[in-house]
Amino acid sequence: MEHNLEIMTLASGSTGNAYIIDNGESKLLLEAGISIQKLREASGFQLHSLDGALISHEHGDHAKAASDLMWAGVDVYMTEGTAGKLQLPRGHRLIRVKARHQTQIGPWTVMPFEAVHDAAEPVGFLLTDQVNKILFLTDSRYSMYRFHGVTHFLIEANHSRELLLENRRDYILHEAQAKRVLWHHMSIEAVMRFLGACDLSQTEEIHLIHMSGDNSEPQDFVRQVQREFGVPTYAAGR
Repeated sequence: MEHNLEIMTLASGSTGNAYIIDNGESKLLLEAGISIQKLREASGFQLHSLDGALISHEHGDHAKAASDLMWAGVDVYMTEGTAGKLQLPRGHRLIRVKARHQTQIGPWTVMPFEAVHDAAEPVGFLLTDQVNKILFLTDSRYSMYRFHGVTHFLIEANHSRELLLENRRDYILHEAQAKRVLWHHMSIEAVMRFLGACDLSQTEEIHLIHMSGDNSEPQDFVRQVQREFGVPTYAAGR
């Protein structure tokens, strides 16, 4: 069977995150960190075509439209901790998931797994259908796990540690903010270590997501990853 996967970046970064994956049979929204109106517009006013929305954690740049999506008739999947922080109304559109417990959404088997972030119960997602295996991980200092057989990575490359420390020295970045970024977001250096520890023999694409405006160099990050691993690499939203 041929791979038939489209990855659409609707928004990526600290002002909002939202991505759609479409295997030709089913569409899923990953994150809902922009307004419902922007989601409608970016999706071509086709929200009804979504089989579900997956939310990694409660921060606004990832979950802003969660409640509105439920009211629009979209099933929204998140952990108990995330739902509690968002104080979402209980109803059949809110579906709770647990790390390391599989959930089926249409043709997709979804395996949430723990992320390392300053949130109540953050997770990444491993999504598989009959052909594709997609790893989605954002807002995590590092990955607790290594993966094999992944065809598509959507992985946070938030900052360069060297550039961030330089910005802190130059007072472009406040000390407290710099510390938070270092402790709760994945650097390009961590991405390189993570990818180097995974089996990339089946990997077709790597998408670098959630890049910081001041602390990243997207095209340089793309070149680093592509040169090291020989896999087509893209900077989301750039």
